[in-house]
Amino acid sequence: MSTNSATIRIYVPKDACAIACGADEVVAAIEAAALKRRQPIEIVRTGSRGMLWLEPLVEVATTEGRIGYGPVEAEDVEALFEAGFLTGAAHGLRIGKPEEHPFMAKQTRLTFARCGIIDPASYADYRAHGGYRGLERALQLGPVEIIEEVKKSGLRGRGGAGFPTAIKWKTVADAKADRKYIVCNADEGDSGTFADRMIMEGDPFELIEGMTIAGIAVGATKGFVYTRSEYPHAIAAMQKAIEVARAHGMLGVNIAGSQYSFDMEVRMGAGAYVCGEETALLDSLEGKRGTVRAKPPLPAHKGLFQKPTVINNVLSLTAVPHILADGGEFYANFGMGRSRGTMPIQIAGNVKFGGLFETAFGITLGELVNDIGGGTASGKPVKAAQVGGPLGAYVPTWQFDLPFDYEAFAAKDALIGHGGIVVFDENADMAKMARFAMEFCSVESCGKCTPCRIGSTRGVELMDRIIAGQRVEANLATLTDLCQTMKLGSLCALGGFTPYPVLSALNHFPEEFGAPPRRLEAAE
Repeated sequence: MSTNSATIRIYVPKDACAIACGADEVVAAIEAAALKRRQPIEIVRTGSRGMLWLEPLVEVATTEGRIGYGPVEAEDVEALFEAGFLTGAAHGLRIGKPEEHPFMAKQTRLTFARCGIIDPASYADYRAHGGYRGLERALQLGPVEIIEEVKKSGLRGRGGAGFPTAIKWKTVADAKADRKYIVCNADEGDSGTFADRMIMEGDPFELIEGMTIAGIAVGATKGFVYTRSEYPHAIAAMQKAIEVARAHGMLGVNIAGSQYSFDMEVRMGAGAYVCGEETALLDSLEGKRGTVRAKPPLPAHKGLFQKPTVINNVLSLTAVPHILADGGEFYANFGMGRSRGTMPIQIAGNVKFGGLFETAFGITLGELVNDIGGGTASGKPVKAAQVGGPLGAYVPTWQFDLPFDYEAFAAKDALIGHGGIVVFDENADMAKMARFAMEFCSVESCGKCTPCRIGSTRGVELMDRIIAGQRVEANLATLTDLCQTMKLGSLCALGGFTPYPVLSALNHFPEEFGAPPRRLEAAE
């Protein structure tokens, strides 16, 4: 007998993390259980809410709203049905309304407002949740006013350097050329980062809308999303959304009946870390080996195919629809100092509650690791957190009052980067972590410049000697000198930023390198 003649809607993520945790098997089990009970259901595959320790997070539409259960395994489904989860009944896996969960309730969600809520392939769903409001206003304002709104917002590049987005756009807009391009850097290669993937899998129309607005602002008619081969689900989701947007007149000639035209496509790289650097990315996009170009000329003047090109990452471009929809001043009300708006922060590593946490700039690193992340998964004391990917500094616990702000991090010789935090407990060997940074650079170097190509290889050799206890003091002095050479002499940030993790580990944990302790906790 059917428990309910009405069709019940059930939401299950098809985010790569959820799939890896068995979401597809859970869907099959739900379908089988419903069929056995002759219960009509509709399963909607969404993106992830970002509470990754609860994946797969299954949600049921009830009269009280969506009620979540997680983490659900296929073996749990029968018991869930017996408990009455189709009506939101009590069960050990019930978390209540996901938006009221402490992890979600503390967030300020702008970029990720729809992620985990909508069907990422549904144009109607995107529209129903505020999609394309930004583009509609952009079409009314025109190019000059669009850039002015972005300037008012204070938006800075969310990929690492924090360069003001409006300045980059205006440079391309002012350039004279018969063709211009928008390139989205979705080559998310930093350790502990997954925000780009989550957006492309969970809300791809937002990226399409942001790139379209950028194209109108600077006079570009073609866009490319450059992502890595390790993201098959994201690639498929983006390609599907592009087809749907094109079918609804939101890509192609005369967008939404306007005078503007813009189209885009997805291109896949082979996963080289250096192709996250904008000029190496451009070479790869052109079908060449990804190597760093000397600058000038800047990509804004001579970029893809030697034409003026805007290169922004996913988080920068997906902030744009909200800026245009609600106004630059609204967006600028969030944050601190010169760091305006929100930042999707990715909490990973040895942490109890890993996931995507979007909030305004200004929250401290300690709040993120200890309060939001719940400390280490191992239960041992936190030792340090690496922020900004494999080239980011190791921040020790006595600096955890550091606010998440570009300038505050820079003052401590640290980076925000793409917003990834990787947590380590007291068992982490910081000398080996510093060696890993040098080895990573030597493996991933494009080989274009000597400080990066040779310096990183010599750095690994020095680290091996230091770890073996050979002439520690002399080798540490040479290592420090080498780091300064790499920092100042490398052609791009791969070699230039490798010294950050090495020197931060050495400065904060010198005894692990065989040097005398010289921490200055009190001075911090």
